[in-house]
Amino acid sequence: MGESIQRMKQRYGHAWVLSYFGLYVPYFFYLERNIRSDYYNIHLRLDDLIPFNEYFIIPYLLWFVYMAAAICYFFFADRGDYYRLCAFLFIGMTVCMVVCTIFPNGTDLRVWPDPGKNIFARLVWLLHGIDTSTNIFPSIHAFNSIGVHLAVTHSRKLSGHTWARWVSGALAVSVILSTVFLKQHSVLDILGAGFLAYCLYPFIYGGLHPRARHAHARAYRPRR
Repeated sequence: MGESIQRMKQRYGHAWVLSYFGLYVPYFFYLERNIRSDYYNIHLRLDDLIPFNEYFIIPYLLWFVYMAAAICYFFFADRGDYYRLCAFLFIGMTVCMVVCTIFPNGTDLRVWPDPGKNIFARLVWLLHGIDTSTNIFPSIHAFNSIGVHLAVTHSRKLSGHTWARWVSGALAVSVILSTVFLKQHSVLDILGAGFLAYCLYPFIYGGLHPRARHAHARAYRPRR
């Protein structure tokens, strides 16, 4: 019994990193409750040129699956990639929360669709009822999508699976687009997320250029 527990610790001990959510989730909802009206409104002219489209609720909600699937995959497939992904996501999410605390922000872009129009409009209507229009800069949806796609493109185990990079890239782009087409975020929020990812990249993935890692993986691939 003791040996089996020890093996479990050795195999899954890296799960401790996920305890971050025990701190992040309560603080996120704390900000949601306390930042309601007195905040800086983020709104660009470019935002007004982007039409509302309720069908983008599909990739917007798929973001949750995208995040969970990526963390689960790397948790079991590659501990190093898992640590890098979690470091990138969790540091970035913390920075986003700190920014929202110091610089309360929100938007007036939100569109309330007719819930009777179709199932997609109803899902948007339900989302608005749960999620506030505050704490949007930088966009965590956009930042995390960039983070997951970076993890996929830098993964040694996925180096031979071009389809995985294409699927991840398409999903990441569609999630980012969904934030502005649903009027959940301003274009400025997306730019903020991109800048944050750009700043973190050298510290997490700077020495791991995708091509170099893929070449390394091919060089050490066992011959048949």
